[in-house]
Amino acid sequence: MKKWLLFVFIGVKVCAQGYTSYFTGNSTNVTTVPLAGYCLMGGATENDNAMTWLLQRANGGDVVVLRSSGSDGYNDYFYSDLGVNVNSVETLVITSVAGATNPYVLNKVAQAELIWIAGGDQFNYVSFFKDNALETLLNAHINEKNAPIGGTSAGMAILGAHYFSAQNGSVTSAQATSNPFHPNVTIGSNDFLQIPILANTITDTHFDNPDRRGRLATFLARLVSENQERKFGIASNEYVSVCIDENGIARVFGDFPNYEEYAFFVQPNCTEEFVPEICTANTALTWNRNGEALKVYRVPGTQNGMHTFNLNDWNSGSGGTWFNWRVVNGSIAVTSAVNPQCFLAQPEVVADVEIGLAPNPVHDWLHFDRLVSAVSIFGLDGKCLFDSKNAVVQSVDFSGIPAGYYVLSYEWEGVRFYRKILRN
Repeated sequence: MKKWLLFVFIGVKVCAQGYTSYFTGNSTNVTTVPLAGYCLMGGATENDNAMTWLLQRANGGDVVVLRSSGSDGYNDYFYSDLGVNVNSVETLVITSVAGATNPYVLNKVAQAELIWIAGGDQFNYVSFFKDNALETLLNAHINEKNAPIGGTSAGMAILGAHYFSAQNGSVTSAQATSNPFHPNVTIGSNDFLQIPILANTITDTHFDNPDRRGRLATFLARLVSENQERKFGIASNEYVSVCIDENGIARVFGDFPNYEEYAFFVQPNCTEEFVPEICTANTALTWNRNGEALKVYRVPGTQNGMHTFNLNDWNSGSGGTWFNWRVVNGSIAVTSAVNPQCFLAQPEVVADVEIGLAPNPVHDWLHFDRLVSAVSIFGLDGKCLFDSKNAVVQSVDFSGIPAGYYVLSYEWEGVRFYRKILRN
């Protein structure tokens, strides 16, 4: 890593063009090799150990904080308080599309090794960051630079491929379950940030203040009903952080057992009939499915993040407990459960040491080192997205498939193989 150290200073730059900059650190940009990782924080005071985990992935580079209100509260915290070496921390308070697309802002985001999205109002982020050059740079940061990104509260809310936009304000569990199409249940899908491991996933924050189980169940009910496929949810209590490494392993930080601090990994049951029984406008939600509509792995957050959940299979975890959630006539109920072993409903992923394929991750064309047949692409929900039938091919096109993990199935000399593929 080549680095020039000049001096440390704190500067404030106020612009009439929709943003304000607060800078701390070394004014000369450095280029380091960051390590991918994602931090989903529940919305209250930051967890120091989780933030240390995330900052270390910047590998001494430059940190950019994005927010739409507030000021420089993160600058000293990231730059010096946690004892992790970074080159600089710059907070950009963006208050308009003009600010989001200002060349200065775009340049700083392009140079960042770590991006943190603060709390606030996520509809400001949707309004200011989406469908413009800033969105393009954020997705390049994630999928081309393979650099870390995280957020708290509103910042966490926009990290999933599906997201609660809060376009019409917040919504309570009671409002959502009594009418899944309540005007405040506003959900965006596959049109903003593209973190591959969070494809098919929606997040929720401040999960214990107030109780938001009902509204997350409603968000998932809407997504499952409208897409007719399994979707997933990750929720954090206020003081809990979910840190996802480059291998898709989620580690949960908090202060359990001193406090009841949990993360929740929520998925529809993997039975043949998993769609909500009643999910219509102006009618209370019913998603029962014999009392096992949703399978939930509740993981206590500890200071060292010792408990985990595997987002590659949504099945393997440590230190957590399984529960069933069900909603009947708008009322949610919780019972104890066992591991649903939903991975058994998906094709087995078999390591293939004989047939070469590249590149993986893939963006458009994936190439085999020989002719194969009967190629299929499955989502992790088991849905078949592509089937070549009996055609013999040596390449397969992933360009029309959203970013995320998939299972590739194919035959060669009468033997069927399976490989897990990341589309970036």
